[in-house]
Amino acid sequence: MKVVKRSFPKSRLRRTRMKSFSRKMVSENNFTINDVIWPVFVADDGKSKTQIKTMPNVYRYPIEVLLKELEKPMKQGLNAIALFPHISDDKKDGEGSYALSSKNVICKSVKKIKQEYPNIGVICDVALDPYTSHAHDGIISNGNVDNDKSLKKLVEQALLLADSGADILAPSDMMDGRVGRIRQSLEEKEYYDTMIMSYAAKYSSSLYGPFREAVNAGKLIEPKNKKSYQMDIANIDEAMHEVAMDISEGADMIMIKPGLPYLDVISKAKELFSMPTFAYQVSGEYSMIMSAVKNNHLEELDIILETMFCFKRAGADGIFTYFTPQILDALSN
Repeated sequence: MKVVKRSFPKSRLRRTRMKSFSRKMVSENNFTINDVIWPVFVADDGKSKTQIKTMPNVYRYPIEVLLKELEKPMKQGLNAIALFPHISDDKKDGEGSYALSSKNVICKSVKKIKQEYPNIGVICDVALDPYTSHAHDGIISNGNVDNDKSLKKLVEQALLLADSGADILAPSDMMDGRVGRIRQSLEEKEYYDTMIMSYAAKYSSSLYGPFREAVNAGKLIEPKNKKSYQMDIANIDEAMHEVAMDISEGADMIMIKPGLPYLDVISKAKELFSMPTFAYQVSGEYSMIMSAVKNNHLEELDIILETMFCFKRAGADGIFTYFTPQILDALSN
């Protein structure tokens, strides 16, 4: 009987996959607690946390409740938090005036958080949509969002947040020139160390619905969408142009939003600019995953960590994610 010698390649890639220790040794990307930023909704009133209907296990927190809620994640190593307001309708108007009050919920929250937890990084959104009666990110003039009128308000808002103690300002409004105007104003006021993380490529996505409900900014008045100032979902070269502009205007970091459907944008931005690059796993992504978990289609922790490694592999230095509490529990154990 003739023996047939089987020929195998010298390299068997399965060798390093066979055991846990060797998989860890050759892992190309690492994911740590420092990579996550927790987006938190702060309520302007109330005495207890309130469940957001479209986002299971995500809540709005009155500030005193949030201070207590932060005790556990801080012990687990939470590095940074991003604050978003829930504003009642009676405090809104066409120009988002409440955004420019030092007594608004975000300004008060920043001060108290920094007093209680001085080492945590506090990131504040610069945009008017939670504060305007029409739910747009800027000022409406002649039926359109007026770029230059909006800039004046956004600069005022940014300076107020810096004065309150915010470490990072994150303009998410997508007005042209806002990074440069904010940077110039910060320099003039001697806020030399205040960082700007620009939402450089914020797409006009369908995945923001639960967020808008969470901040009470769900009903857009004419114009009925944000396509005139947010990025076209079909474009990537334009996104690189946006990133380049914001870097030239003084951004310290850039953000791509949404996250998972736009991994190609994250990857290209990181490759072209080598800037600190962040992804936002937005509310719609969160809600879709949680819906699949609820229906036993996906294993919760497995899919959460898989998405995190997808962001890291694409080039993200950090990820804004509502899964932060679950991630902290997993990694701290």
